[in-house]
Order: sequence, then C-alpha cells, then structure tokens
Amino acid sequence: MGGGVAMGGGGLIWFLVFGALIVIPFWRLLPQYRIPSWVALVAVIPLGALILLWVMAFRDKLEGGA
Repeated sequence: MGGGVAMGGGGLIWFLVFGALIVIPFWRLLPQYRIPSWVALVAVIPLGALILLWVMAFRDKLEGGA
C-alpha cells in the first residue's frame, strides 16, 4: 500500500516547522491572558488553535503583559 510513508520525503520536517509556527505565537501570547504557556500545545490539535483564539477573545488581557 503506502510503504509506511504517510507524508512523503521530508513530511515530518514540514510538520514540525508548521507546528512551531503555530505553537510559538500562542506560547508568547497566552500568559498575557492569564493562561499557562503549556496550553499552547493544544494548538497542534485540529480545531485547537481556533478554540484558543475563541478563549483569548473573551478573556480580559493583563494591562502590562506578563
């Protein structure tokens, strides 16, 4: 069938790059909304980033940042 290669050559590298591009901004922004940084890992799950954006939209932001 697929020979065990789901994403082709270099697919894992692209997945890690894409994951970092999604997680790093959340990691920096979430503490400003009084949410622990590790919750940013939820962003790699499908719909996880959308849920985090929704939570951030309705949460009060700290004045001075974190």
